[in-house]
Amino acid sequence: MSEPIIQLAELKLTSEAKSYLKETAKWAFFLSIVGFVGIAIMVIFALFASTIFGSIPQYQNLPFNMGKIIAIVYLILAAIYLFPVYYLMQFGNKMKAALSLKEDAILTESFGMLKSHYKFIGVFTIIILSLYALLFVVGMLGFLAS
Repeated sequence: MSEPIIQLAELKLTSEAKSYLKETAKWAFFLSIVGFVGIAIMVIFALFASTIFGSIPQYQNLPFNMGKIIAIVYLILAAIYLFPVYYLMQFGNKMKAALSLKEDAILTESFGMLKSHYKFIGVFTIIILSLYALLFVVGMLGFLAS
């Protein structure tokens, strides 16, 4: 026979689960700080890319400015990377606050930020894998055409 479906109105966190969440929040905050530092380094590199690549002789004779192209790519990547890092930091901050204040609403917000973080990473991964597949198909067509 089948067992009846039981729906829980509340979900209680054990002290062990709370300690795991507290430690996870600390690591999330640390990783977000490292992410923001990485974004800052990318932006700094983008600001100086034109000068750096303009001084390399093999890039001076190109019909386009390689430094500006690399600067634009790095700025776009930094802007894309900003969102998941921000969501991760918000998760860490809100989780710490929820555990210290024992507030269900803040706990829910923190999990919302974690969901947003993973959703962004998941969609971005799908986009990148799709681009790889497209490049593979174009490469194979180019190989077969030659």
